[in-house]
Amino acid sequence: MEILLNPNVAYVLLVIGFMLALLAIVTPGTGMLEVGALFLLALAGYGVYKIGLNFWALIILLLSVVPFFYAIRKPKREWFLGLSILGLIVGSLYIFPPGGWLPVVNPFVAVITSALAGGTIWFVVRKTIQAHTLRPAHDLESLIGQIGETKTLVHESGSVQVAGELWSVRSEKSIPAGSRVRVTGREGFVLVVTLDDQPKK
Repeated sequence: MEILLNPNVAYVLLVIGFMLALLAIVTPGTGMLEVGALFLLALAGYGVYKIGLNFWALIILLLSVVPFFYAIRKPKREWFLGLSILGLIVGSLYIFPPGGWLPVVNPFVAVITSALAGGTIWFVVRKTIQAHTLRPAHDLESLIGQIGETKTLVHESGSVQVAGELWSVRSEKSIPAGSRVRVTGREGFVLVVTLDDQPKK
């Protein structure tokens, strides 16, 4: 565990963990991003706990979530997304003491990690928002009655491949991944499905 006490390692884990957490918000369903974010943030948290932290940097890091949520609610809010990414970079960069204006993280590590994480968040979030704005063009009523396949465990939420596209769905009963389901209704952009017991023709 000594490697986690290296500020550079803890910084990389913190940034990537935070990035996965933000991406999990805009692309829910599989649970992989959530698990990865929790694991990396736990490791980074151990390092921060042992090394110490600047509370003002932690506040900036946490506040960066606010413009992120505002940015993903509607399109053409890239300015707020950029502000969120900036908060993530600054907050994580200065999270470790001794303080001052020079971070203890290696500049090369900081530049590479910040560029990769910031670029990934910018690209994925913008593409996700654009995809959501295009969905009203679909005739969702035409999906009712169609057969699909669950890509994740489906209950209160999940993902199903229907008509060649991946949709967010829910079901009254738990349905395992890889099951054949039928679309029985919709609630906004969320499809309602049930397990299809009819044999394939």
